[in-house]
Amino acid sequence: MDFRFNAGSIPLLVSMPHVGTDIPDEIAAQMTPAGADRQDTDWHLVKLYEFLGEMGASTLSARWSRYVIDLNRPPEDSNLYPGQDTTGLCPVDTFHREPLYREGCLPDQAEVQRRLAAYWQPYHSQLRSELDRLLSLHGRVVLWDAHSIASIVPRFFEGKLPDLNFGTADGKSCGQGLSEAVVAQALAQEHYSIAVNGRFKGGHITRHYGRPASNVHAIQLEMCQSTYMDEQAPYGYRADLAVQVQGVLRSMLQAAADWSRA
Repeated sequence: MDFRFNAGSIPLLVSMPHVGTDIPDEIAAQMTPAGADRQDTDWHLVKLYEFLGEMGASTLSARWSRYVIDLNRPPEDSNLYPGQDTTGLCPVDTFHREPLYREGCLPDQAEVQRRLAAYWQPYHSQLRSELDRLLSLHGRVVLWDAHSIASIVPRFFEGKLPDLNFGTADGKSCGQGLSEAVVAQALAQEHYSIAVNGRFKGGHITRHYGRPASNVHAIQLEMCQSTYMDEQAPYGYRADLAVQVQGVLRSMLQAAADWSRA
C-alpha cells in the first residue's frame, strides 16, 4: 500500500503527506547518506495525532519519503512561493543543501513522471475520494494538512520559526470563521507562538483542495518540531513535551470539526 488510510465518521480529514520514511530500493541505491538519513521527515506526527481515531476523524498518511516525491507539491512542479527558495517535486537536496543523489544519478523528467504515477497519484486519488465521501455524508468538510519542521532552517527562514504556523492561502482555502475558530484555541493556551499566512500559506494540498464554494475548507498547520521531539538525530519523541501540544491540537481539531458541522 502506498499510504495508510482510516475512514472516519465526522466531517474532518487529516492529511499527513510528509510522514513517510520508505524509499524504494532502486531509488535508495542512487542516493547519498543524506538521503538515507531522511532528516526532513515530519517525524512522529502519526503518534502525535493518535487521538484522531477517538474523535472519529478520517486520516491519510504517506508511506513514501518526501525524498522520493513530495506529495505537497503540484504535479507540474511550479514554485508555490515565487522568488523564495524551496525544494521541488522530486527534491535533489535537503533543507540544508546537502545533495540527495550520487553524481550522475539525478532523476530525469521520465523518472519524475514515473514517480508521479507510482507514488504521487495514489495518495491524491485517495484524498479526493475521501473528501467526496465525506461531502456526500455531511455536505461540508474540513481538510487539515498536518506538517512539522525543524524550528531553525536558515535556508528558508531567519531565526526561529513560530511554534504553530497556520496557512489558508491568505484566506482563499477556507470559509470565514474556520481559521479564527482554530487559532482562538491556540491563543487560549498562551504557551505557543503563532503565525497565520506568514512564510507558510499552505502547500499544494491546501491550495488545490480548499474550495469553500464547493464546501471543502482546507487549512495547513506547520508545527515546530521543538514542541514535541528532539530536532537532532535520532529525532526522538519527547512525551513530556508532546502531551502539552497534543491538548492544543485536540482542541483545535475539535473546533474545526464543530465549525464544519455548524
